[in-house]
Amino acid sequence: MMVKGRKVLICNCEETMDLDARKLCAGGDVPTIHRHLCRAGIAAYENALSGGEPLLVACTQEAPLFTEIAEEAGADDRVSFVNIRERAGWTSRGQDPHAKITALLEEAVLEPTPTGLKTIESSGLCLVYGAGQQALDAALLLNNRLSVTLLLSDASDLILPSVMEIPLYSGRIRGLTGSLGQFSVTVDGYAPLMPSSRSDAQFLMARDGAQSECAVIVDISGGAPLVTGAEKRDGYFRADPKDPAAVARILLEAGEMVGTFEKPLYVSYDAEICAHSRSGRSGCSNCLDACPAGAITDAGDTVHYDHGICAGCGSCAASCPTGAVSYAYPRREDLITRIQTLITTYRDAGGKRPALLIHDEATGSDLIAAMARMGRGLPGHMLPLSLHSVHQTGHEVILAAMLAGAEHVVWLCDPRKAPELPPLEAQIALAEAFLTGLGHDGEGRLHIVETGDPGVLEDALYNLRARTWAAPRRIAAVGGKRDVARAVLSELRATGHNPADVIELPAGAPYGRISIDTEGCTLCLSCVSACPAGALGDNEERPQVRFTEAACVQCGLCADTCPEKVISLEPRYDFSADAMTGRVLNEEEPATCISCGKAFGTQSTIDRITEKLSGNHWMFRSADQIKLIQMCDDCRVAAQWTMPDSPLRLGERPSPRTTADYLEADKAGLSVDDFLKRN
Repeated sequence: MMVKGRKVLICNCEETMDLDARKLCAGGDVPTIHRHLCRAGIAAYENALSGGEPLLVACTQEAPLFTEIAEEAGADDRVSFVNIRERAGWTSRGQDPHAKITALLEEAVLEPTPTGLKTIESSGLCLVYGAGQQALDAALLLNNRLSVTLLLSDASDLILPSVMEIPLYSGRIRGLTGSLGQFSVTVDGYAPLMPSSRSDAQFLMARDGAQSECAVIVDISGGAPLVTGAEKRDGYFRADPKDPAAVARILLEAGEMVGTFEKPLYVSYDAEICAHSRSGRSGCSNCLDACPAGAITDAGDTVHYDHGICAGCGSCAASCPTGAVSYAYPRREDLITRIQTLITTYRDAGGKRPALLIHDEATGSDLIAAMARMGRGLPGHMLPLSLHSVHQTGHEVILAAMLAGAEHVVWLCDPRKAPELPPLEAQIALAEAFLTGLGHDGEGRLHIVETGDPGVLEDALYNLRARTWAAPRRIAAVGGKRDVARAVLSELRATGHNPADVIELPAGAPYGRISIDTEGCTLCLSCVSACPAGALGDNEERPQVRFTEAACVQCGLCADTCPEKVISLEPRYDFSADAMTGRVLNEEEPATCISCGKAFGTQSTIDRITEKLSGNHWMFRSADQIKLIQMCDDCRVAAQWTMPDSPLRLGERPSPRTTADYLEADKAGLSVDDFLKRN
């Protein structure tokens, strides 16, 4: 069976899946359904390898065996795997899995854009931080694989060995920065062990603020985590010292952290369209607020991403209003293509009521497998979508899934990551507001299931009620985040029931308009220069503020920059053509120079200044002085040279003394000064 140029091998796993080859062919060649591909039927796999085509094996449990055989044949780069058993075939009786399996196979052969990689070098220099004998024992065990230094927070129960194989110090870690291969540690009370220590450990010359670097940190101190998002920080291993199994586990994991590693560059960042700040004024801080790992820091008008720290949760990209931060694992266009492929293929194969289950690969797959083995398995219409992180889905992706025909979208979230949910919840609320405003009955279609219990997940999925939905549509997910969102919204509006022209959105939404209180506005145009999205503009011909609503990201920089504080924000989405073109928010007649006629400001401002200063300030008492206010810069300077009482006038310049002056004075018998005074 061929799917988009890739040969697919399917096994019914000793007939534990009731598969009909004719229902999987989709109009093509009828595939062979193997019964025991990984054992009795292994020859069929070996023959397929010799054919030279790329292979897709519909089994993940025996992937290590299939990979080993492929490596021996020099064909491991041509083999990939997809799980159809736990995700589709093992389900409760009466549910036809064929449409879902067809969709899973179609999704599996998609080739996303490769993600960039960051190369990390780890020297294996490891700092073990903990208390007493337990920390020493752990450090000595780990020293067989890494180069270990032990820092003791407490040495009270330490029994010193006769041979000290590792450097040993006392102290407490005050600060820790960095990630795998490049940690920087600051220690207070830092003191080396005295070699002459006998019954008790003695330390010499403690000092604060000692600094050092290492590649790996093993923290079994039992204190608070030393870094933000400790469980996400590569190279930082932390366990409760009261849990021996957890300590043993991190020692095994840490022992592997030496050598060269490659880490995906989960996000890309375009500083040119970032709305974080301008000229010291704060605007959008969504990514900073959303990042649970502390990988994003303020860099003035922009932000800085530490890709060594970034764990790829994707919350920053989902909540970025401009698309300056884009997720790359996978990219937006590839993710939407996967979603559309799953739903469309499922429907084309005869599937009904498609729903989408978004889960992370690490924990979600285990829960799905537990449901399949011990319970009813996934509902037949529930299409699983595995991601590195479920939090990467922004409102444009959610709406694209609904447009494609998803009856429900469910996010399976790890309860241990509950603090990371607010950005995702905000994106869901925004998507619901759009669906409702466009006449699609969005309430009750988007669900977060926060559980680690397969029984709870199973009940939640089987209790979803049937909902009607409009005819599905697809889009080409090209362009930036706002381009994709605009394309999806246009299609949803075309299929909605009595869609609104203007939709009110929740606070913090990245769409909307601004209002200016024209009574207090001086048309200083500070807002125009501060706008990072080009939503605000001026007019070279006259004092004017123009606004293009479609470009506004509601960052608030204009309101924060405005010296008169007359700007307010209103989150909404306007579908009218006016939103795409600039509209005038405030304008005035220009003031013209009374000397040269050049426009140089607003007439109301000049009138107000004239009224306020005339006769009330020592520099503006005469008529000529008052006229200076009504002149442009060039004419104002020129006029001050000719005013009789101008401080710029320094009087007549004295005539220079020459040789002729001295000769004339000598003839007259006078001094030169007397001669000049007389003449």
